[in-house]
Amino acid sequence: MSKNDSRPLSPHLGIYDLPVTAKLSILHRGTGAALSAGMILLVIALVAAANGEGSWNTMQGFLSSWFGYLVLFGFTATLFYHFCNGIRHMMWDLGKGLEKHEVNKSGPIVLAATGVLTCLTWVIALL
Repeated sequence: MSKNDSRPLSPHLGIYDLPVTAKLSILHRGTGAALSAGMILLVIALVAAANGEGSWNTMQGFLSSWFGYLVLFGFTATLFYHFCNGIRHMMWDLGKGLEKHEVNKSGPIVLAATGVLTCLTWVIALL
């Protein structure tokens, strides 16, 4: 390609904005990976509980710290997003909700359901 070539460049992520559906799909894959990491934390907690009171108290100290609460809140939000978006994908597999206006409507519903379920869970847990 020469310096004076005036052909347009193909669009890339710097100038092309992904549709909301694509962003939610990427987030679904990311939350799946994050849930795998969260399962490692669950295994560590179970091992700490099996190792005795001292190990469990250390684990409980971490989980009840501000950072532990942040990790647990993030894990809860991740779990509910992946669950709600999984239901959305299952409906698509059944051939329902595939029209463009339905797809665009179901994305915000998934996000709202994630927020409501996460907050509801934490309100109940902290009471």
